[in-house]
Amino acid sequence: MQPQVVDTTPFEGQRPGTSGLRKKVGVFRQPHYLENFVQAIFDTQTDLAGGELVVGGDGRYYNREAIQTILRMAAANGVRRALVGRGGILSTPAASCVIRKRRTQGGIVLSASHNPGGPEGDFGIKFNIAAGGPAPESVTEAIFARTQSIRQYRTLEGTPTNLDEIGRTRVGDMEVEIIDPVSDYAQLMESLFDFNAIHQLFNSGLFRMRFDAMHAVTGPYAVEILESRLKAPPGTVMNAEALEDFGGGHPDPNLAHAKALVALTKGPDALDFGAASDGDGDRNMILGKDCFVTPSDSLAVLAANAHLVPGYASGIRGIARSMPTSQAADRVAEQLGVECFETPTGWKFFGNLLDAGRITLCGEESFGTGSDHVREKDGLWAVLFWLNLLAVRQQSVAEILSDHWRRFGRNFYTRHDYEAVDAAAAEGLMHHLRILLPDLPGRRLGEQIVRYADDFAYTDPIDGSRSERQGIRIGFENGARIVFRLSGTGTEGATLRVYLESFEPDPAHHHRDTQEAMRPLILVARELAQIEARTGRLEPDVIT
Repeated sequence: MQPQVVDTTPFEGQRPGTSGLRKKVGVFRQPHYLENFVQAIFDTQTDLAGGELVVGGDGRYYNREAIQTILRMAAANGVRRALVGRGGILSTPAASCVIRKRRTQGGIVLSASHNPGGPEGDFGIKFNIAAGGPAPESVTEAIFARTQSIRQYRTLEGTPTNLDEIGRTRVGDMEVEIIDPVSDYAQLMESLFDFNAIHQLFNSGLFRMRFDAMHAVTGPYAVEILESRLKAPPGTVMNAEALEDFGGGHPDPNLAHAKALVALTKGPDALDFGAASDGDGDRNMILGKDCFVTPSDSLAVLAANAHLVPGYASGIRGIARSMPTSQAADRVAEQLGVECFETPTGWKFFGNLLDAGRITLCGEESFGTGSDHVREKDGLWAVLFWLNLLAVRQQSVAEILSDHWRRFGRNFYTRHDYEAVDAAAAEGLMHHLRILLPDLPGRRLGEQIVRYADDFAYTDPIDGSRSERQGIRIGFENGARIVFRLSGTGTEGATLRVYLESFEPDPAHHHRDTQEAMRPLILVARELAQIEARTGRLEPDVIT
């Protein structure tokens, strides 16, 4: 079967963001739009010719159609073998697991993560390298550059591949293997955690939990691992059926979008443990009885207790966190005597550190936590880690958290998101802040004195690459911080994220309400950035 060569012209705006290319479904469904980007991957990642490729996604609307396009193009571009999750399904961490276990030359992951799905929703695509992680900037920039000069793409004609039956078939000269999307990942989890201890926790009859899969990709993974292997009671996984539109919900595991789960953890009949994951399975939210664990605290707690978990019993080599994430993990690293790295936002920045063996655990404030077991953040992994700690320590989530704060102090932390802000207004706000930076050190803002103010830049300690303008940091003499950053994960306008952090060493003040404790810093941030005047927003859309 001879490849077809199709003439095309470039599209504007195909530069991948922090997690690939994300646009509305309608944009991707334009003739040649997806094909141009996929061809740019094959044109720049030459190891794929004659190699193996993993393909899968979070099951959102357009996932199946896109996979058929990718398989035809992969065959036309000389890929020898494609591994595809049954039904077109692979969670993002599972895709990384399969890439690494099967030693493929990379993978194409179809997801817009926590963004809404459906015909009017969002879609996304990214390339993961042979190490299993998101492509570094050098790769994404090469792909983008190719999209701007592309004039042709290669594909095949033929009948669609049956994605629902495990086994082998062919597209042209390329072998296609439809694989169980859960099995490799589940085996990896069993190798890391004490499944017997977690099973005994469920078997005690004294422990109640719910996992909210949010009608997203983690549903089949959570049912298999929690209910089938660990014998949690049937129904422990709620919203378990993966749907193309996520049941009309917003598959973002936070206090604003998982309200039903949050409600189950409050009051006299509250659950002992609640957890959720997002659209593609790489994010997590952790809840205890009347207790919310911030992602920043979660990373710090897991690092401090890693020695209690079989897969990390020999100790951790280091920790990395994204710059906006609180400094709670830094305090753990200091006591453990291991390295701690502050990187830009984007999981790809952890890849070199993981591959070089400099870190074991890493995390971002945006509900992402992970380790060196794969090269993506991993929602269900974080949930199993917490379950392992609960089983071993025989304490509640709140007790574990309080013990941690007594030992290390508490970093009060919150994030305020202003979504779909006019892009020009958002850029103007950031430009205004950059003008202020040189004059801020030594200045009093509210009740605090500014110690430093900069636009964060990062030099990768492994390959020496430099990333500029990664977010504005304002640090105060008492350790408090304000960070301003425009997010790259939305598809409309701009999302302004404001991160606020304040350290409290005194246990007598550890259980204050977070928003109340942070109120003075919140007012400083709003006034300094002129948020209301520049965006027209009186309040943030989401507070976490």
